[in-house]
Amino acid sequence: MSGFLFVVPPLVGHINPTVGVAAELAARGHRVAWTCADPALVRRLAGPDAAVLPCAGPVPAARPPELRGPEALKYLWEAYLLPLADAMAPGVRAAVGEFRPDTVVVDQQAFAGALVAERLGLPWATSATTSAELTGAYDGIPKVADWLRARLSELRARIGDPAGDTDPRFSPHLLLAFSSPELAGPSAARGDHIHYVGPSIADRPAAPGFPWQWLDPGRAKVLVTLGTANADVGGRFLAECVNALRARTDRVQAVVADPGGTLPASGDDKDVLVLPSVPQLPLLERVDAVVCHAGHNTVCEALWHGVPLVVAPIRDDQPVVAAQVVDAGAGVRVRFGRVTAARLGPALDAVLHEPAHRAAAGRVRAAFRAAGGAPAAAVHLERLAADARPEESR
Repeated sequence: MSGFLFVVPPLVGHINPTVGVAAELAARGHRVAWTCADPALVRRLAGPDAAVLPCAGPVPAARPPELRGPEALKYLWEAYLLPLADAMAPGVRAAVGEFRPDTVVVDQQAFAGALVAERLGLPWATSATTSAELTGAYDGIPKVADWLRARLSELRARIGDPAGDTDPRFSPHLLLAFSSPELAGPSAARGDHIHYVGPSIADRPAAPGFPWQWLDPGRAKVLVTLGTANADVGGRFLAECVNALRARTDRVQAVVADPGGTLPASGDDKDVLVLPSVPQLPLLERVDAVVCHAGHNTVCEALWHGVPLVVAPIRDDQPVVAAQVVDAGAGVRVRFGRVTAARLGPALDAVLHEPAHRAAAGRVRAAFRAAGGAPAAAVHLERLAADARPEESR
């Protein structure tokens, strides 16, 4: 039996992929614990009995909606990721001392986990919940890449081993990527320690009350979602989606996630159902297309079910993920900031009615399912822990 400590930021999209891996390890008899700045969020996603060791950390703040591209990335690092690492480091060290893990599993944006593990001489694995940084996303922008390396060097001097040189985003021991080359593309990083395990899909607690009887078996179904972190910028986009969908209600029915409450309540509307949150995984078993922001989790969960997408990336890794969807043939890209119902409508028609997109989504689905998901990730983590164990104790 080995002990695995998961170090995660308080972000739903970064915790969800590890939930199934942690459950698989626990089912195999291993000790599992988490450390996070929001223990309640981990327990909501991983279950109320999850062992969570608290650490400090800032609450994610809404970014200025006008920020895009490198400026949005710079803001993310300076205003959140780097302060998060500084704040988490003492708690991560305390969690390691209390839980005594054999291996630390570190989210790619939880830099403190990697730097603390390295300093303490513990083997650590990267949990890459997006494949964007594995495809050389910043190679064509050397100033951005240099800026990121400089900030990580300064962070290492504060909380890590100053003599070390490993990039905390990429473990040299084991890197688990929750995607597959069929989506990530031919430029995706390869190596003996890099394993594309596909999405880690686990059951999630979902609030009861979704009106499943509302779904019309005679019409195609479309799910519209911008994830949990974009409520502040999505009002206009969601309204244009609704307009495009209402022009097609003779053949299409839509469910729209609107956590920010930007749209009128749907009431007894039989064509467009607007809710603050939706049971996404069960819905994906029933829908024919997804309109989203190209968030990695939503994209991978849709393609896990073979559902083609209309992607409208907003910032961060989303343009990279959107390009992966289009390059794989599994969807159509539209411009988030300039989309209109007139432009969105043909994109919807394409993914709903052109067989090539559904066929491509089916190919990615098959690749995802063959990659192994959470069980495959658990096997790789077991091997890492076993290899690090002293020979006499194996």
